[in-house]
Amino acid sequence: MTAETRHFGTEVGRLLDLVVHSLYSDREIFLRELVANAADATDKRRFLALSDGALALPENAAIRISADKEAKTIRIEDSGIGMSKEELAENLGTIAKSGTAGFTAQLASATPEERPSLIGQFGVGFYSAFMVADKVEVISAKAGTDEAWKWTSDGKGQYTLETAERGAPGTSILLHLKPDALEYLEPIRLKTVIGKWADHITWPVEIEEDGKFEAATSGQALWRKNRSEITPEDYADFYRHVGHHFDEPFATIHWRAEGTVEFNALLFIPSQKPFMPVEESRDSKVRLHVKRMFITDEAKLLPSWLSFVVGVVDTEDLPLNVSREILQATPVLEKIRKALLNRVMTELKAKAKDEAAFKSFLEAFGAVMKEGIYEDTGHAAEIAGLLRFASTKEDATTLDDYIARMPEGQSDIYYLAGDAAHLKTSPQLEGFAGKGYEVLLLGDAIDAFWPGRLGTYKEKKLVSVSQAGDLFAAGDVPEAIARLCAKLKETLGEEVSDVAASSRLKDSPAMLVAAEAGPDLAMQRLLKRAGRPVFGLPPKLEINPAHRLVEALAAKEDVREDAHLLLDLAKLQDGDLPENPAEFVKQIAAALAGKA
Repeated sequence: MTAETRHFGTEVGRLLDLVVHSLYSDREIFLRELVANAADATDKRRFLALSDGALALPENAAIRISADKEAKTIRIEDSGIGMSKEELAENLGTIAKSGTAGFTAQLASATPEERPSLIGQFGVGFYSAFMVADKVEVISAKAGTDEAWKWTSDGKGQYTLETAERGAPGTSILLHLKPDALEYLEPIRLKTVIGKWADHITWPVEIEEDGKFEAATSGQALWRKNRSEITPEDYADFYRHVGHHFDEPFATIHWRAEGTVEFNALLFIPSQKPFMPVEESRDSKVRLHVKRMFITDEAKLLPSWLSFVVGVVDTEDLPLNVSREILQATPVLEKIRKALLNRVMTELKAKAKDEAAFKSFLEAFGAVMKEGIYEDTGHAAEIAGLLRFASTKEDATTLDDYIARMPEGQSDIYYLAGDAAHLKTSPQLEGFAGKGYEVLLLGDAIDAFWPGRLGTYKEKKLVSVSQAGDLFAAGDVPEAIARLCAKLKETLGEEVSDVAASSRLKDSPAMLVAAEAGPDLAMQRLLKRAGRPVFGLPPKLEINPAHRLVEALAAKEDVREDAHLLLDLAKLQDGDLPENPAEFVKQIAAALAGKA
């Protein structure tokens, strides 16, 4: 029979050009798309065979891929349901049967963000083959018939249909590779692509090498098995495979969600922070699969403050765009995200009952979870309730236990944020020790941010000790101390908002405190180190009237040389640096020389 030539149509040709050159960001996706189609066709034949035994699959049904280096072609074959002449024309000769000029124009003018919702209506994954091939031949024999047909196209506006020979039902796709796509003639390259994108599909994928077909997939979708069928070793092996970790998982979460949205999930919470030579992305890398086929690890299935959780989510309810790379805006995905977050939080609450194990987990990931208090206001209190904090009375305490220990008269939760090495010796704590008030010691960088965002916990306000001046009533100030405060303020000028006698210092000569409104001292230090402007009033300098150094300064007429030294001493006590380290060293050296 003479080959019959048909035209795609002008608008469909333009759409095909967009699919090939604009839609896909990674050329290797073509192999995933063709394998996915082959798997779907095989699944369809298996289903139909349940009611028609004549359609039964052969025992060795598989998807087979072979490369011919001399001919520069790749062949993908399956034993699926196959296609008739009409189906080849309908499925491959048109693009979703509605490639209108209006739609094509709309797609061409759409932004990258808008394209997914447009293209998602059209099943055109097959055409990704033209990214790597300048000619595609499809030979297909529909199961239950005696005919085979060949579809051929260069993707430039037309295709041909003609009779063909095929010994068994199924479909064969022959790709004539472009000169810049010859890398896919190498079996190792094909295996790498299949292993990345299609390792867990139902049907085995085999790749020819040295004249023999060898398995290229594991075919084991562990997350779809019943938990009773899986050993701890199976879980551990898969955890190391999917997360590239070498520790034992802190928690394994394996369940099937049923209801308005159905999916299988297998998630792992690591026990140790992995070594990263460079800082990695904060986005969640939980893998999204549809019908076992890997789609992306960039769906952000969990919030960034749970980015350490690894694993797989597999659903059949999620609509995808044509490339399977960019997900449509869909409430289904949001429901999956919400379900995953709730399930992980439930698991963490259960694991928190083992104090020793949970303490080790928080040492690795506590700082990351604190980011959730700042970023996720809907779960901030829930996250805060899970965390453990060092304090002036405990090595690790929950906020609930802190509240339970609060003495009569204490109404707020007090904390000190800063460099962990200097917190316990900070002069900020002296007055609180005198009152018997416990103070949380927060040594992570994020600790300068989240308390202010959280605001309150169980109706208790979180207050930085550097902003708790109202807690300590000022007593009578000796006249000499009052004069000293005025002299220091005059000398220091705008470096401080005020200088005053302190009623809370016991052992230290001076300290800095922040204004009640605006950032506390820890936040101010972080802003300075980042080169950011510090908003709000400068800190206030409080001096200890009972300290020998302050008494000696009060007896002097001229304290101009001593004022900056005192200010730098106050900064150093809280882990900050003097404004002029070289000048500070000279002053200390001069002071020591005077005593020698």
